[in-house]
Amino acid sequence: MEVKAITRLAAGALALAMLAACASERGAAPPDTAAAGQEPAASASQETFGTLQSPCGPGSAKGATDQGVTDTAITIGYGDDRGFPKAPGLSKEMGDAVSAMIKWCNGQGGINGRKIVGNQYDAAYMQAATVMQKACKQDFMLVGQGFALDEAAEQYRVACNLPVVAGYTVGPNAAMGPMKFEPVPYPVDHFNAAPLRLAAKTFPGFADVDLITSTSPAVMAGSKKIEVAMKSIGVTPKKCGVQLNNEGDPSYVPFAEKFKSCGVKALWTSKSPDPAAFSLLEALDRVGADPTLVFEATWYSQAVAKWNTSGQGDNLHAGLIFQPFENAGQVPAVKKYLDLVNAENGKTALLGMQATSAFLLWATAAKDCGSDLTRQCMINKLSQVHEWTGGGLHAPTDPGGNLPAACVLMVKLTGSTYKQVAPATIGEFDCDPANVLKTDPSTWGTKLGEDRVATTFLTPDVIKPQS
Repeated sequence: MEVKAITRLAAGALALAMLAACASERGAAPPDTAAAGQEPAASASQETFGTLQSPCGPGSAKGATDQGVTDTAITIGYGDDRGFPKAPGLSKEMGDAVSAMIKWCNGQGGINGRKIVGNQYDAAYMQAATVMQKACKQDFMLVGQGFALDEAAEQYRVACNLPVVAGYTVGPNAAMGPMKFEPVPYPVDHFNAAPLRLAAKTFPGFADVDLITSTSPAVMAGSKKIEVAMKSIGVTPKKCGVQLNNEGDPSYVPFAEKFKSCGVKALWTSKSPDPAAFSLLEALDRVGADPTLVFEATWYSQAVAKWNTSGQGDNLHAGLIFQPFENAGQVPAVKKYLDLVNAENGKTALLGMQATSAFLLWATAAKDCGSDLTRQCMINKLSQVHEWTGGGLHAPTDPGGNLPAACVLMVKLTGSTYKQVAPATIGEFDCDPANVLKTDPSTWGTKLGEDRVATTFLTPDVIKPQS
């Protein structure tokens, strides 16, 4: 995920990467299967994105059917937080991905002949509400965006009935909001415990695990959720009493010694990779502790790979629901993503693949709407999609039901190189419906209605799916 973040994942800029990543191969399906809840299978006779038949191409769609839609164009909004001064380029890979996908789609003729016009926004971390108010006035939908403070913008989005196929969401009301779909949902009321289950199967010492926590509210909330999930699979954290200071600590050796004397054989953390986390891992190596490290998807990153030139993180594993870039040779969708974004000199990262999947999900529904391209039609179509992999970019999810994946694969870091180690077959995921757990309502952060939609900003005229 990260996802989110990666989840949910909002305690600071770096926590946004906690958006982690069993692609099921299906045979050829009729072109309209997306309306029935499945991705249309790729055809050998036309452009594809991995296993997905391209939703883009010429056509004769007509009509100014809704805001941002004309006979010839569809105007969408997208963007990220790249202008955040404290973390320049934050989530830039998301905007870069959507920009590349718009060019790819328009090169095929657009959607049913209508070209896509993109309004790119920079929320710069603190300006999500301002960006949303602009989008409300001009866009048909938001597509593939990721704004850290989306919770502050949610009331404006709902009030103007602006549907979204988000790259990711952070705040609980945004994650569970009306008129909202995601290719890789992270709902507050369900949790994918597949990484924990796979770790328990893979590492005998995982029974003696503890969590690296910190004073960060997001890490504390994430750790609480992980602890509950661990107990549900019969694993109880050792509670060694280690909590890092979010502002930094003078020395990490005492923490490492504490883990060592506590008999920890495995460590898990919801903390993002940062200097404090690196210092703790270096201290563990210094005191001769060698626990298996099983971390969140944020730890699949170039920053971690560059840090590990000395090999102090060679026992580090990360659970992903996305295919890692190292699998591009076996997974055509990953190669396609890399080729398209690299051709535009864009930034590539897991969140970029997440935004790409969001664009493909949106475009598939838009194609099915034809000339009747209205927000109502889009919500009808999107709500019917119950199996989605973005052409093979990630494990199957249920965007229409706002439910997460039930799968995971695990990569291991050796030096500066990641490699899939479980399952053994490259490109496969470990999947089980039992991996998805219901969470305690006390952790949701919002009130949900019977339809699992957040009630905080609901208005009587929000657009709901129609059968």
